[in-house]
Amino acid sequence: MSVSLTEIAQTLKNAKHKTKAKDASESDVTVQLIYAFNGTGKTRLSQAFKSLVVPKADEDAELEESEVISKKILYYNAFTEDLFYWDNDLENDVELKLKIHPNSFTRWIFKDQGQDGNVISNFQRYTDKKLTPYFNEEYIIENKDGKNIKVEAFTEITFSYERGNDERSYDIKISKGEESNFVWCVFYSLLEQVIGVLNVAEPSERETNQFDQLEYVFIDDPVSSLDDNHLIELAVNLAQLIKSSESKLKFIITTHNPLFYNVLHNEFKKGTFKKYVLKKNEGGEYELVSQNNDSPFSYHLFLKTEIEKAIETDQLKKYHFNFFRNILEKTSTFLGYDNWGELLFKITEGNPEPYITRIVNISSHSKHSGDEVAELSDDDKRVLNYLLKGLKETYQFK
Repeated sequence: MSVSLTEIAQTLKNAKHKTKAKDASESDVTVQLIYAFNGTGKTRLSQAFKSLVVPKADEDAELEESEVISKKILYYNAFTEDLFYWDNDLENDVELKLKIHPNSFTRWIFKDQGQDGNVISNFQRYTDKKLTPYFNEEYIIENKDGKNIKVEAFTEITFSYERGNDERSYDIKISKGEESNFVWCVFYSLLEQVIGVLNVAEPSERETNQFDQLEYVFIDDPVSSLDDNHLIELAVNLAQLIKSSESKLKFIITTHNPLFYNVLHNEFKKGTFKKYVLKKNEGGEYELVSQNNDSPFSYHLFLKTEIEKAIETDQLKKYHFNFFRNILEKTSTFLGYDNWGELLFKITEGNPEPYITRIVNISSHSKHSGDEVAELSDDDKRVLNYLLKGLKETYQFK
């Protein structure tokens, strides 16, 4: 049934689902895990969910300068990254800084809690141990009008690469992926702190009461820039941190990455948790499909099902060729072929080249997002139908 993102957010908010602890030493946590293609609306879903938990009038009163943390919900999404921006020193191209918009979120982490060391160690774990962030101390600058301006501590970050033998490359501008990773590590360090604080059962004994009313943690796709090894490590670390929670926090995690989804699935499957696929349907409405089996998410089978549905409803688009190519790539890797073109040899009775060329030409111009709706010719539709049918029969898909 197609509904709005607000209605889906309400479904997630209303869920009352806890893991079943094997024994008293295991924590009860609430986890909802959602897979969705890029462009489906994961970030918009996180915003819709936040609006339900913290209505706009309350948000203005509670958040002050922060767009990330409130009394009831802590979230990580694209808006979290917007707190950070680059000063590229365009005049001199010398002093490159990652600056932080004023907000209570980072001020609490760095100044009040001294979490900069944890942020650095987490960042180096997922990037390079020689790539080092440095936080500024408070200093005074003179503006164009000759007035002295105070720059607060922990509002600017520079990066250097430690080469050994006391050699260092200063003022590096890190990649967009490394920047996203850095912002995630800031959030993750806060989450470690939050869970540690709330694990103290008696509120009067906690080091801070800022999080006493916290109910939800919404994490939207923290893995866009990681290689598979670091992605797996991040997923395992995140799952272990969540499972260490002894409070009543509820966690919602969305991702477009099937490997990240499956690692989290395997980490949480010893208990029970809710898992979904979020779909964007025609007309701008959405569907949250519950995944009730105990198996990990089979991405290639999901893509196969999507193509089959499109064939049945005569809704094949260019991006479905991209789906089919992705199925070929994953299947060829699983079967030990050097390239996916070898799979087509049997399907096409030894003459795969015209079909390979067609797949490459069509799929290379498309995206995985369902937002691309370029029409296919009737001939292209017949080709895709023929190839999918041949793949299922030749390689015995069930």
